[in-house]
Amino acid sequence: MRRVNLSNKSMNKISSLEETKQAFPFSVPSNERAKNPYIHLHQRKRTWTPVKVTADALMPEAEEVIQRALALRCLEIPVGDFIEQAMKGDLPDEEGCIDLLKSNVEDEEKHDIALNFAAQAHKVPDRIEKEAQHICKTWLELDRHPVLKAVVLERSVFFVLLPIFRALGDTGLRTTSADISRDEQTHVAANSLVCEALGLKGDKTINALRRATVSWVLKPLQGQADNKYLSSNFWLASSDSLYANGKAEGLGETRASRMPAFFETNSVNLPQYA
Repeated sequence: MRRVNLSNKSMNKISSLEETKQAFPFSVPSNERAKNPYIHLHQRKRTWTPVKVTADALMPEAEEVIQRALALRCLEIPVGDFIEQAMKGDLPDEEGCIDLLKSNVEDEEKHDIALNFAAQAHKVPDRIEKEAQHICKTWLELDRHPVLKAVVLERSVFFVLLPIFRALGDTGLRTTSADISRDEQTHVAANSLVCEALGLKGDKTINALRRATVSWVLKPLQGQADNKYLSSNFWLASSDSLYANGKAEGLGETRASRMPAFFETNSVNLPQYA
């Protein structure tokens, strides 16, 4: 057998290659990709920086809906707390699971910062903030597994609020939505894996709270409107579908909300990536 001697230079090249694979996971050949879903989800994350957006014109009749959706940012940190609480108990004994969940908790802190910027720009009234805090308190007091509460909130509440920002909001809100949405896709996938492994399922109580939460946001809208994005029925049906099936076909169209080029808008409202 031929003996291979690796020089320091060769070792440095190997080290650099490994660092590159970690920084750019999509460049890794398929036969070298993650050994399980938790590691794969962690690898596909992208670093971004919260943007201090400015307020611009919203879709007519959408101002209070946007303000209510922003007020529910008070649930971001509690969702992270739910995951931290879950990490103190039994979780799937899978490599990468804990590391991914810890990273997801850090994401929630960044979401809170980004949404606080947006709420400051759009001047959410104290009355709405207080009502949102009451909703948050109800979720905190709900006696259900913390990961189950997190996945229901992220999949069938946050996944409705983020498209609302895209469909009814301005450039800054669309930027905030786009940045947070990618993280939430990873969070929902991770928490769904944990729920499946632990045998956690929703029930009438958590479903009723989910529906009441979304209905509160949609209260200013008509049940049915000529513009479906101003129809409370459309958004509530989307939440119902996300809760029951994990997807809502109608929300895919909101991804087409136009993001202007850098020369068309204030640069502070455009995404910033590390």
